[in-house]
Amino acid sequence: MTKQRLYEQVLDRLRAYVAEGGLGAGDRLPTERDLAQRLGVSRASVKQAIVVLEVQGLVEVRHGGGTYLVRDSLDAEPVERMVERRRRLPDVLEAREALETKLAELAAERRTDDDLAAMRSALAHMAKEIEDDGHGVEGDRLFHAAVTAAAHSSILAEFMRSIADQIAESRTESLRQPHRPARSLAQHQAILDAITDRRPARAAAAMRRHVRTVAKVRLLDWEPEEEREA
Repeated sequence: MTKQRLYEQVLDRLRAYVAEGGLGAGDRLPTERDLAQRLGVSRASVKQAIVVLEVQGLVEVRHGGGTYLVRDSLDAEPVERMVERRRRLPDVLEAREALETKLAELAAERRTDDDLAAMRSALAHMAKEIEDDGHGVEGDRLFHAAVTAAAHSSILAEFMRSIADQIAESRTESLRQPHRPARSLAQHQAILDAITDRRPARAAAAMRRHVRTVAKVRLLDWEPEEEREA
C-alpha cells in the first residue's frame, strides 16, 4: 500500500481539528505557525496541506488576511485523484475550446426562438443558484447544453456527449474558484447576446474568452509534492 505524503497526514489532522473545534464556513483558521504547533507537525507540511485545500475550494487564502473555511468541513478528495485530474485537465480544456467555440458560432447562425428561450432559462437558473450561495453548476451545464443544441450539428453534439464527464469535471473545478460563478454568468450573457444578434464571429470570440477563463484554475498551478514519510 502506498504510504501517505506528509501533508496528507496533516490534512487528516486538520479535518479533525476543524470538526472538533466546531468551525464552519467563514471561520478563520489559525496561522500556519500556530497550526504547526497545535498539530505537532512542520510548518512546511501545514503550508502544503493548505495549498491542497485551496486547490479543492475548501479554503480561501486571502493575501495578508489569513485562511478562511469555505465550507463547514474539510472533506478533501484523495490527493491521487487530484493528481490524475490535473494530468488530464489541459487536454479537456483544449477540446472544449475547439468544440464550443465552433458551436457558439453555429448557434449564432442557426438558433431558433426556442433555442434562445432555453439559453435564457439556463442563465436564470444559474443566477438563482448563485443568489442562493451555490456555484451555479447546473445552470452552467444547462447553458452550454442549450448552446450545443442551438448549433444543430449532430456530429458536434455527439463529440460533446463523448466527453461529458470530463467537461463536468472542468466545470466544477472552475466554478469553485473564488468569485468565478458571477464572472462566468456575465460571460454567458455576452455569449447569449451575440447569439441573439446573430453575430457568429462575436459569439465565437465570447465563447473562446469564456473557455480560457475556465482554464484558469488553481489546480493547474499546483505542483504535487512527492516526498513521503519513510
